[in-house]
Amino acid sequence: MKTNEELIHHFYTCFKNKDFKGMQECYADHATFNDEAFRNLNATQVRSMWEMLIKSGKDLRLEYNHVQADENTGTAEWVAHYTFSATGKKVVNKIKASFVFENGKIVKHEDSFSFYKWSSQALGLPGILLGWTDFLKNKIRKRAAENLRLFMAANT
Repeated sequence: MKTNEELIHHFYTCFKNKDFKGMQECYADHATFNDEAFRNLNATQVRSMWEMLIKSGKDLRLEYNHVQADENTGTAEWVAHYTFSATGKKVVNKIKASFVFENGKIVKHEDSFSFYKWSSQALGLPGILLGWTDFLKNKIRKRAAENLRLFMAANT
């Protein structure tokens, strides 16, 4: 059995290699996920989210570091470099991840990042002007949820 630190390294190595199946195997069947765009995902949804992001992220590149874990929790930092498909703008997103583990699997995964910095890069002027508002956050969250719903419907 992998240690939880090894599990985090495996997860991000799979991510770097665009191996969404390897990432999906890291989650328990009752896992949950949250970040600034994707809210309250269950295990099926989070597995599909990573598949969707990898398949759509043609120029996606990432680095990760500062991995730490004990028998119950873990953290890592990662940076995603990609082109936001809706606008064609380049994004460099710095993310802090936290994990909760059970029986060698991720049961809770939360990624946090500055929505304002992300929206300023991904959306340009609208993100600069409105990136701090709940209006824009909610609009992005609705679009992300709908994109995931459509992806899952097309890939089941």
